[in-house]
Amino acid sequence: MPDQEPPKSKVVPPHIQLIQMGQAGLVSRIIYAAARLGLADHLAPGPKSAAELAGRMQVHEPSLHRLMRTLASLGVLTEQSEQRFALTELGNALKTGAPGSAKSSLLFMGSPWSQMGWDHLVYSVQTGKPGFEKAHSVSFFDYLAQHPEEASLFSEMMVGFHNQEPPAVAAAYDFSAFKTIVDVGGATGNMLSAVLSLHHGPRGILFDRPHVVKDAPVLLKAKGVSGRIAIEPGDFFAGVPSGADAYILSHIIHDWDEDRCLTILGHVRKAMDPAGRLLIVEMVLPPGDVAHPGKMLDMVMLVQLGGRERTASEYALLLGKAGFRLTQVVSTESAASIVEAVAA
Repeated sequence: MPDQEPPKSKVVPPHIQLIQMGQAGLVSRIIYAAARLGLADHLAPGPKSAAELAGRMQVHEPSLHRLMRTLASLGVLTEQSEQRFALTELGNALKTGAPGSAKSSLLFMGSPWSQMGWDHLVYSVQTGKPGFEKAHSVSFFDYLAQHPEEASLFSEMMVGFHNQEPPAVAAAYDFSAFKTIVDVGGATGNMLSAVLSLHHGPRGILFDRPHVVKDAPVLLKAKGVSGRIAIEPGDFFAGVPSGADAYILSHIIHDWDEDRCLTILGHVRKAMDPAGRLLIVEMVLPPGDVAHPGKMLDMVMLVQLGGRERTASEYALLLGKAGFRLTQVVSTESAASIVEAVAA
């Protein structure tokens, strides 16, 4: 018998594997409930039982115990004596303000208004249109513009979700040759601040919609780069700041359908210095069956925004339509790559 073959008792039948995939949705709802109730913050001082917490949390004591017991089975909590539960290392990451902003991400992704789009996944596959718009009768970003609290939560989630990327991007590419870098759609400036922190020569312009950049000054000051970055509110569908020699589009192109991508790229092409560089930071998809987080993110783009992730050849085709020429794709130590292009 080949020694590589696992014991038959260890082989999970295909139908069980599929059922386990389906049950992953239950886990996400349980973790969302813990985040929504602020359970990790209540347990931060030390182990507590459901009886000790139910009153201050305003919840049903037996049901809270059942939730905590389940979270312990998932490794978020650990059960101690007298039915008291404590945070594990995983649970500590669920506290408000913990590095990585996991709580913000879970609250955003698990919120009922965000989940409603996924109720229309089949519709999105059938039509190519966002399930979010079918659920809300408004586009994703227009919804955020009308709901500032959700918009701030989205910005927090992006900082946490992509927290490995900015330093990886800054380290993987030589930004020092540029004088002025425009971060188009740069939100609160997480990417631009990482680039300028490592490369001290360039100055930056942070460009995004007014309700988004309002949260930027606090982050830029905390990163120590506020004196080198000018904040310019605006709409990249109307135009972008002109005359710079580098333009970063970090997780922007994947948000939109092709026509609107070409509009954004056209504005950059018109504004950019003739010898400048366009730097698209995205999860460039590998071909074939290779597992990659961008392939799952591609489904998020389909359902929530109507955008898409792309392979390198698909980026080359899109850029060519916009008057650019793809020069290289630079890998980073994160899941994202830097797609470099110049004017054709």
